[in-house]
Amino acid sequence: MPVDHAQAFVMEIFVFARLHALPGKRDEVHRAMFDVQGPTRAEPGCLAYGGFQSVRDPDEFYIHTRWTDMTAFEHHAELPHTVRFVEAVESLLDHPFKVSLAERLW
Repeated sequence: MPVDHAQAFVMEIFVFARLHALPGKRDEVHRAMFDVQGPTRAEPGCLAYGGFQSVRDPDEFYIHTRWTDMTAFEHHAELPHTVRFVEAVESLLDHPFKVSLAERLW
């Protein structure tokens, strides 16, 4: 029986966040990202967590996470380590902190 690949990914949620540090705040942003990744990876609904730094702009970072479903991500967003992370990085960025939620197309 053929596998419907679109159905296999319909429940997973992908999260993308861009973080651009204020001048002189790069190390603090990096540290905050590192500190939150351990507890986030340990959450039951977290399938993947990746932190990235731009090769062209060392003050630019990205976080990419993958969740079993929206409920798992919403639970994550309310946990103390996530709330602390958002509060910590908001003052370190040159833009408002925002995440984009996506579903896989293929």
